[in-house]
Amino acid sequence: MAHCIISEAEAVLDKEFPVLDKGFIRLVDYMGGDARVVQAARVSYGEGAKSRREDAGLIDYLLRNQHTSPFEQVVLTFHVKLPVFVARQWIRHRTARVNEVSGRYSVMKDDFYAPDCGDIAAQSADNKQGRGAAFEADVATEVRASLKNAQKGMYAAYTELINKGVARELARINLPLSLYTEWYWQIDLHNLFHFLELRLDAHAQKEIRLYARTLFDITKSVAPLCCAAFERHVLGGVRFSREEFAEIQSRLGNGYGAGGGVLAGKELERFEEKLLAGRRP
Repeated sequence: MAHCIISEAEAVLDKEFPVLDKGFIRLVDYMGGDARVVQAARVSYGEGAKSRREDAGLIDYLLRNQHTSPFEQVVLTFHVKLPVFVARQWIRHRTARVNEVSGRYSVMKDDFYAPDCGDIAAQSADNKQGRGAAFEADVATEVRASLKNAQKGMYAAYTELINKGVARELARINLPLSLYTEWYWQIDLHNLFHFLELRLDAHAQKEIRLYARTLFDITKSVAPLCCAAFERHVLGGVRFSREEFAEIQSRLGNGYGAGGGVLAGKELERFEEKLLAGRRP
C-alpha cells in the first residue's frame, strides 16, 4: 500500500517540540493514519466509499470495544531528547523499537535537567513514589542550586577522565540520572495509546507526563479521529473494579449520593477520587 500523505502530519514533521528545560520531541516519520485504521478494519483497499462521519463512527466503535489490531497498522517514529531518569521509566514500555545514543561511542554533552523551583517538593507522606507539598521558595532555590552544583562537578570529573584518555565506556559510569540522552522511538498506535494511558495519568511523574502530553499532541496531527476516540473512551473514561461497581449499585439502590457501605479505607478514597475528579489532570 502506498504511503499515505497527511497534510497535518507533514506540517509538524521534523519540527522540534520543546519539553522540560532542554528536551524535545520530533516526529521523524509516520505510516498511515485514520484512513489506514479504517481500511484495515474493513479489509479493503483505497479510500472506500464511506464518509468521514462513518469512518469516525467505526473508529469509535473499534476503540470502545477494544478491537485493537487495526490501530497497530499505524506506526510513528519519534526523535526524543530526555533525561535518563525519564528514559528509564519510558523504556519499561517494551512494545517499541529503540535506538539510543551511546556513551561508549560518543562524548556525552553537558546537558542536565534541573527542575523548576515550583516543581521541587517534599516526599509524599502517603505515596512512596510521589511528591508531596512544594517547598518554600528559599528552600526550593537551595535544592535546585545543590542539584546544579553536583551536576557541574560530575561533568567536570567526566571531562577530566576523557582528557586523560580513559575509555568512554568507563568515563561515563558516574554520570547522573539527570543527564540528557536521545533516542529514536518507533511504535504502533495501539501500543502508543497504552503508553499514553499510563503516562498521562495523574499518578505518573510530572516530567514524563509532559513528554506524554507532547507525544499526544503530535499524534493528533497523524490520526485525529483515533485520538478523539481515545480521549473519549480512555482518557475521559474510568474503569471500576467489581467491588467498586458493587458500591455504585449499592448507592443507586439507596438513592444517588447515599453511602453504599461496600468499600472502606483506601479503597473508598480511591473510588471517591474516580467519581469526583477522574484519574487524569
